[in-house]
Amino acid sequence: MNHLTHPLFHRIIWVVLDGVGAGELPDAAAFQDRGANTLGNLSRAFQLKTGKSLNLPHMEALGLGNITEIVGTPPRSAGKGEGAFGKAIELSQGKDTTSGHWEMAGLVLSKPFVTFPNGFPMEVVNRWIQENQLPGVLGNQSASGTEIIKEWGEEHLQTGKPILYTSADSVWQVAAHEDTFGLDRLYSICKSARKICDELQIGRVIARPFIGGSIQQKPFQRTYNRKDYAQPPRSETYLDILCREGIPTLGMGKISNIYAAQGIQSNIDTRGNTDGLKVLLEQIKTTKAGLLFCNLIDFDMLYGHRRDVVGFGRALEEFDLVLPNIKKELLPTDLLLITADHGNDPTFPGTDHTREYIPILAYSPAQNLPGPLDLGIRTTFADLGATAVAGLLGRIPHPTSLVGTSFLSMLGIEPS
Repeated sequence: MNHLTHPLFHRIIWVVLDGVGAGELPDAAAFQDRGANTLGNLSRAFQLKTGKSLNLPHMEALGLGNITEIVGTPPRSAGKGEGAFGKAIELSQGKDTTSGHWEMAGLVLSKPFVTFPNGFPMEVVNRWIQENQLPGVLGNQSASGTEIIKEWGEEHLQTGKPILYTSADSVWQVAAHEDTFGLDRLYSICKSARKICDELQIGRVIARPFIGGSIQQKPFQRTYNRKDYAQPPRSETYLDILCREGIPTLGMGKISNIYAAQGIQSNIDTRGNTDGLKVLLEQIKTTKAGLLFCNLIDFDMLYGHRRDVVGFGRALEEFDLVLPNIKKELLPTDLLLITADHGNDPTFPGTDHTREYIPILAYSPAQNLPGPLDLGIRTTFADLGATAVAGLLGRIPHPTSLVGTSFLSMLGIEPS
């Protein structure tokens, strides 16, 4: 780890493009993900479906095309772009949101969260039913969130039974109608399930509200009023270190939920990528110190899981279009980090996450070496958290059990 004498940055903007992986990890076969490459495979499929290449010129300038082969986004040589690029290996034994985010913050999970591909044990489900005085449940199976609502939505409206389901990830998901079941009640029964899931070592409980159906004469549709109830991190993270040292930490999107609010002092909920980018820009203009940590969820929730190649590609183009506006607000005392938490290859079989490298793009107006610079293959996602702490504190406090090595020294930025 690098030991600096004083902070290089007053502010770090850390953006997670949820599910935007950068090619299969060496152990992808163990996860049945050999051949997965969210960015690479997406670019080829997008061109086939639309007749156009992905248009990502601003991320291209940062070296996105150097990380993996992307149709329409060629690699850049040093002096022909800006910023820096790299990719990182996941040490945690998973490919889910929680393990990815926790590892970015320095905490590696040597033992994965428990999954229930055949549904949850009925004795546990019955306990949950009794605790919440529910008339029963529907589903209790592994399923796509949109498909299970189509399958059980009308019966849910008729019976009042919530829809319980899971996936290849360690999640206890509950879908219910916003109007007939009610958001508050849905959130309440999900909080109750969190206690059970702590015992079962399940990573997240997710409330999945939806609207529509015969009572509204509209197709069923999930809403952005979802809430995640995660296990608290099993030890401190780099976020806790920042808080302890008096550095403000602001989450945007589902960041606070992922860390069970541990190490995140305040959070602004967002309604998808477009709203998330609007909030991010507003906060960059008004919040002048600390960590601004933003998750953009639509890549994963709307497009990856639904295997929507065109939607995924257009969401990437939307982010790329906003990137110059973000950079315009940055000062030499700011560092922008762009990354992901796992893969979700929309061309891959099934509807689940994929075990991939995550991309790393970095940019600061203070960089004095010609970019894009090559950060190489980072040996853990935690290098992002180590870099953020080193940049904001000027050091990484010791002793710490957290992993990760700062890459600040590779960015060509000198103390001011």
